[in-house]
Amino acid sequence: MMLIETTSDLENLCRTLENEPFVTIDSEFVREKTYFAKLCLIQVAWPDGAAIIDPLAPDIDLSAFLDMLQRPEILKVFHSGRQDIEIFYNLSGKVPSPIFDTQIAAMVCGFGNSISYGNLVQAICKVELDKSSRLTDWSKRPLEKHQLEYALKDVTYLVDCYKYLDNYLQEHKRQRWIKEELENLSDESVYKPDPDNAWLKIRHSIHSPQFLCVLKELAAWRELRAIKHNIPKHTILKDDMLVNIASIAPLNEHELAKVRNIPADVVKGKLGKEILEAVNRAVNMPFSNELKKLDKARQVQIPPSAAALVEVLKLLLKIKSEQNLVVSSLVADEQNLRDIACGNNDKTNPALLSWRYDIFGKYALAFRKGQAVIKYDTSLKDIVIDTFYEN
Repeated sequence: MMLIETTSDLENLCRTLENEPFVTIDSEFVREKTYFAKLCLIQVAWPDGAAIIDPLAPDIDLSAFLDMLQRPEILKVFHSGRQDIEIFYNLSGKVPSPIFDTQIAAMVCGFGNSISYGNLVQAICKVELDKSSRLTDWSKRPLEKHQLEYALKDVTYLVDCYKYLDNYLQEHKRQRWIKEELENLSDESVYKPDPDNAWLKIRHSIHSPQFLCVLKELAAWRELRAIKHNIPKHTILKDDMLVNIASIAPLNEHELAKVRNIPADVVKGKLGKEILEAVNRAVNMPFSNELKKLDKARQVQIPPSAAALVEVLKLLLKIKSEQNLVVSSLVADEQNLRDIACGNNDKTNPALLSWRYDIFGKYALAFRKGQAVIKYDTSLKDIVIDTFYEN
């Protein structure tokens, strides 16, 4: 096992990787007590070798590795890599490039939705991975040999998984099927904290202009505070407490104390002062029409007739996705189906473009026009979609 604990050894490893067409990468980290993940291990493999990098070693500088992540001639392969990529983005300010995600690729290669690494290895390599070290605290040193061996398997079998999936994509000409998803994974905005839109992740049932404005300001305040102190945002205040505060919009300590379930120490302390400052900012700013539009977009109702068609389109999507061995969520989402049912955005709807049109979109449009039926073929013993027009 190659364990890299010094800068010179890491630079030698990166020189070796310069000649490889691809490398598989995984990381181990802890995040329970922080806003940003603490990187504890980096595992790397290539067709002829593998190594573990210890970023917590006292004599190591990760610059050579971070530079390697930007080399355009080396493909960086992850499995469900969003969190790993986020860590490297926070370290370097850049997203690794180019990248490939085997979980995304597996979704168009017949392995179902969001398959785990262990299940993918079992399906492709016929190996059942040992999970006994999965709850390891990777920040503690020293790590035992069996823990390091466990971590290394997260990239060694990934080499063969990548080769299999890449070959499948080429044979079935499906590279473009995952192009959009890989581009989204490469988008820097995915990894940047977005305090201004943090409120959109909070569930609520109140939609008044003042409530929305206060909730937005409180959510942004909590996000920025969590970032500044590198602590989980839920340890500051939970979502339901933000909703309770926004519903009352307290402007002073007396009113804040009336908020349901708010702790007295929060009201009297520094948090209480910051909460009141956020609420006062919100109630003294003009209400944004854009804010109202964003909130409305989450609760759009469609006509009953269109709602019935949406249900039929869901069935159609399930059938066509299964027939093409692709996960349905990659083909169309709920909003795509609603737009088709209502006749909205046909020219820009992703489900009606490119490969999605070929396997689903054209059938969805035919149903909307009354030019298709779903039926069970007794001779084939399968459900088929019949269209009666020329495509």
